[in-house]
Amino acid sequence: MAVEILYRSTRDLETTFLDRKLADAHDQMLELAEVLTQVLVKNVPGLEENLAEEASIFMAKNRAVFAAAFKNNAAALAELEGSGSEEA
Repeated sequence: MAVEILYRSTRDLETTFLDRKLADAHDQMLELAEVLTQVLVKNVPGLEENLAEEASIFMAKNRAVFAAAFKNNAAALAELEGSGSEEA
């Protein structure tokens, strides 16, 4: 009988990972998305929480692209246009 170690994020109990680094990265992404959601809901009038959450998860998954854009490289956002990419 083989033993397999699985890791799971404390914020997403349904998703399991074979690698601890991947589980930690997923947990950090969800933590960032949670904070972003709170900021957006508080600062964007009329923005519904579910839409803010979706936008926050998208931004957190693509944080490297957004970080480049915020560092005076707006062209980096072209990477996300029409691609439907959610990986970073």
